[in-house]
Amino acid sequence: MEDRALNEFIRLVAERDGSLAEAERTRGRSVHEERWLVVVMNDDHNTFEGVAAALSQTLPNTTFNRGLELADDIDHRGRATVWVGHFEAAEYFWAKLDRCHLSMAPLLSA
Repeated sequence: MEDRALNEFIRLVAERDGSLAEAERTRGRSVHEERWLVVVMNDDHNTFEGVAAALSQTLPNTTFNRGLELADDIDHRGRATVWVGHFEAAEYFWAKLDRCHLSMAPLLSA
């Protein structure tokens, strides 16, 4: 996906999820004060069980069953926000999920 198309897609997702208004409200805050979204995208190479396992092994307080619920959201909606928090933690979880070969959207300021 081209950068322009990807950025437009992320903007539309943020607008639909309500995070765009929050991002506008928090404009001017430092990267450390903002909340960041970790978003997993749908793909055709990961199984539900594989996604659930990666999420439950990576994200705090995420059980395998919760991972399956998130995998279902990813499958039906094309993506799911799996974690929201401070930049350093979001970056850490994003990188771990990326190493599990999940299809990751770029980090998005919420």
